This record gives sequence, C-alpha cells and structure tokens, in this order.
Amino acid sequence: MKPDLRLYLGQRVRVVVDRPLGSAHPRDPRLIYPVNYGELPDTLSGDGHPIDAYLLGWPQPLTEGRGTVVAVLVRADDHEDKLAVARDGTPWTAETVRQAVHFQEQYFQTTVVMARE
Repeated sequence: MKPDLRLYLGQRVRVVVDRPLGSAHPRDPRLIYPVNYGELPDTLSGDGHPIDAYLLGWPQPLTEGRGTVVAVLVRADDHEDKLAVARDGTPWTAETVRQAVHFQEQYFQTTVVMARE
C-alpha cells in the first residue's frame, strides 16, 4: 500500500540528488533529466525505497537541495508516487509542474495534486 504523500504538501524537505539536471536515466540513456531528481533520506515510499522527488526551479545540476513540496504526483498505475519540490521564490501551478515532469511522467497515469490555497 502506498503512503499518502499529500502530508508533505507545504513542508520544507531535503532531497539528495542521484540524477542531476542533464544526466541520463540509468536504464534509458536517451532520457535526459531536464530537472534535478533524487530522494528524501530516511523516508519510505510504496516501492520500499526512499520517496523520490523532482527538484524544480534550479538552473544548475545539484548534489542536494532544500525546498518546499508544492505538489504530489499521484501515479494511478505505479507502486509509488513522487514529490515536486520547489526552490524558494519560484512560483508553480499544476500545469507548470506537469510540464516540468512530463519527460518522465508521460509514461504513467499521473495526477498533479497541489496544496489548497
């Protein structure tokens, strides 16, 4: 059973990056990451590994980043959901989050869930 990641909405988190902006996916070298991607240490996702997160708003490759969870990417057809973590001072809507993560989420039935304002 997948944990409810909506509890993270609005929370500041630390993400350790294992796929920096500009790097290739380990199983498909044609898939180049247009954003930094990593995981939240000491957490557990539906796949038994730490929760994965996209880091949005950083123009350079990172080894880690801290930001605010602005969206949860709920995958109807996968064992794990993802977080979208934004750099302070960068505005995000459901549509701009969807565009930023489309490179990978296009392969899943993903719904972008944002915090209620």
